[in-house]
This record gives sequence, structure tokens and C-alpha cells, in this order.
Amino acid sequence: MDTWSGPGSAPTRRREQILVEASRLFAHHGFHGTSIDGIGAAAGVSGPAIYRHFTSKESLLTEMLVGISEYLLDGGRRLAATHPAPAERLGALVEFHVDFALHRPELISVQDRDLANLPDDARRRVRALQRAYVEVWEDAIARSGPDRTPDEVRIAAHAAFGLMNSTPRSTAHTSAETAAPVLTAMALAALGG
Repeated sequence: MDTWSGPGSAPTRRREQILVEASRLFAHHGFHGTSIDGIGAAAGVSGPAIYRHFTSKESLLTEMLVGISEYLLDGGRRLAATHPAPAERLGALVEFHVDFALHRPELISVQDRDLANLPDDARRRVRALQRAYVEVWEDAIARSGPDRTPDEVRIAAHAAFGLMNSTPRSTAHTSAETAAPVLTAMALAALGG
């Protein structure tokens, strides 16, 4: 999976390492159960050294969730633009999202548990990015399968996300290589693709 960095920031190896370790700790212990010192220790720096890269634990969470939402939307739009055939577009989107879900399941857990801990403006930004990503999917679903109402298309998109985003719970003891074709086939079958 391609790496991602937060909004408006130049990616650095240390910054990316801090984001990865924080996402793992937030997924396991929750935002409030994770300390800056714990994040620093996991990333191989002192807790206060985190503040060279992030102004607060909240800014770290913001960059994490806004950054991954931007990554997904940018990737979805890129795939939609480069795969004009409806079935190919839907297949590419499924593979893209399955790859994300299998390689960064902790971000799914953090999103589910800790979105409410974002400042209001950041939470609105994440929600707007997510809505735009769902719209990319809805367009692909509407073009690729049988005629469906807009409500049916929206339900299908969210059902596919539910299936693919089950990875933090369903694939904990399975390799990504084993899980990817199963999840991909199931999502495509569910979407009628």
C-alpha cells in the first residue's frame, strides 16, 4: 500500500513512523488510553519529541484521520478517472479498498472509536471527505450493475464497506495474501460486479 501523509505536510520518515505507531496504540488502547510518552516510546523517541512534529495529541489524531480520508478519496478519484469501463472501475475500487483495509486495519478501528475526539472542524472535514469517497463508489456501482435506485446504490456501497472494513475483527489471524482474494470476491459478488 502506498504511504500517506497528513494534509498540507511534507512527509518525513519520523513523522510517518509516529503516525503509524499512534494509530496502532489508538486502535488498541483508544485515544484517551494512549499517552504522548507511549507514542514516543513506540516510535523510538521521547514523548516531548513528538511535539517537534505535532502540536498536540489531538493534532496527531486529526492528521491521521484527515490524512487517510484524503488518501482514500484521492485514490478513488484516480481509479475512477483511469478505469472508464464500469466493471473495471468497480473492481479497481474494491481492490484498492481491500488493500487499505488489510494493510491499515488499525485506522478503521481508530476511525470507528475515536472520530468523536477530533475537533469539530476536523470531524466535519473527515465526514466531507468520506461522503465524497462514498459518492465515487456510488457512481461506480450505479454504472456497473443492474438498475438500482439511489437508495439501493447507497445501501450497496455501505454494505460493501462494512464487509471490507470488517478486517480488524475478521482477519486478525490470517495473512493479507489469503484474505485479499476472499474479500475482493465477496465484495464484488455483493455489489453484483
